[in-house]
Amino acid sequence: MTVNLAPKAAAALDQAVKLTGDTKTDTINRALQIYAYLERVAQDGGTLYTRLADSDELERLYFV
Repeated sequence: MTVNLAPKAAAALDQAVKLTGDTKTDTINRALQIYAYLERVAQDGGTLYTRLADSDELERLYFV
């Protein structure tokens, strides 16, 4: 399979590879699994939140 990435997506892939030490293939596979999970939660009516390590404040995630 060939994937054509937009420049921002290619940069994000490079950053993720550097952060994890995983291969590009492993990183893309993992990202797709996480994306599918997040979409399933949202489609089932769930709400997604994140919190920075140094904060008690939750921030709601929105996907556009």
